[in-house]
Amino acid sequence: MTLRIAVLGGGNGSFAAAGDMALNGHEVRLWRRDAEAVAAHKAGGGTIAVKDAKGTHEARLALVTTDIAEAVRGADLILCPAPATAQVDIARLLAPVLEDGQVVFLPPGTLGTVLMARALHETGRKPRVAFAETGTLPWLARKHGPHQVAITTRATRLPTGVFPLDAADHALAVIAQAFPGAIEPCGDALSGALMNAGAIIHPPLIIMNAGPLEHFEKWDIHNEGTVPAIRRTTDALDAERIAVREALGYDAPHFPLAHHYAKEGEEWMYGRASHDRLTESGDWREKIMLTKHRYMMEDLRLGLSLIISAAELAGVPTPLARAFSSIGAAIRGDAPDHSGRTLADAGLGGLDRAGIDRVLKHGF
Repeated sequence: MTLRIAVLGGGNGSFAAAGDMALNGHEVRLWRRDAEAVAAHKAGGGTIAVKDAKGTHEARLALVTTDIAEAVRGADLILCPAPATAQVDIARLLAPVLEDGQVVFLPPGTLGTVLMARALHETGRKPRVAFAETGTLPWLARKHGPHQVAITTRATRLPTGVFPLDAADHALAVIAQAFPGAIEPCGDALSGALMNAGAIIHPPLIIMNAGPLEHFEKWDIHNEGTVPAIRRTTDALDAERIAVREALGYDAPHFPLAHHYAKEGEEWMYGRASHDRLTESGDWREKIMLTKHRYMMEDLRLGLSLIISAAELAGVPTPLARAFSSIGAAIRGDAPDHSGRTLADAGLGGLDRAGIDRVLKHGF
């Protein structure tokens, strides 16, 4: 079935989403806020060149626009691969134009599902909209030009949580048409948020590689930056995430990050040998500004604070998450208060565990 898909954002993930979805035969509208970039894209024909292992393919978009209402009008699926740092602004723009029956998919979400649903609730409008989030961006991708994106690999398993959980059947059925064979239900939105791999893989990689990142012009944190000491630390941090999931009653599979690096055993979200393809591509040899890169602002500042907040609800200690969060705050010059994104920030403040469960299941 051909879907009408609105893709929000202009970064690596959004261009990979728009290009791939168009190549798969869906009607794709791309929205971004940069009016100059949109004008240039339209003037260039409104296409995206998608490079992958099979060559370069031209994907033609149905629309490129700065008007979010125009992009989402009549859309079956709204894909928002934009960084979590942009979710508050996007939620404010999106809430007034959402329509009955639509599905909003955040890959990944950092509990942006609940945040966006709260924004819709606060408008007083009552369209039946389902929000879903998964554990990773469905593409390892980097833009190679203003209208060109290189996709190193595509996700094969996407554990996905839905808000409200009552709407899971509809949401998952729509999303599965865009990602056939990849969507794996994992329960409610908080379960989906606690699958987010970025908050596990990136904090150790950027904090423990701070020296070479600031010394060299470019550095590949996934190649020479991934050494045994960091891998052991990543596994220990991931154990904290899994302990939180278990304490909150979420079942396996928990998608431990160790599977991403393993040569055998259970496949991770990107399947076998994805780490090798990532390092071989050379696309991740880049300059990372520790004070403002999205790994710091999204995965460390927001992602870790959400894990810490969920751990407080579950009564689980998270010493490594707190340590990396505090060191990141010191690098940014912020207070070490783990306040980037809490359960309260997403709209679940003032509720006990039972109250949170009710909202996660039934909505606001």
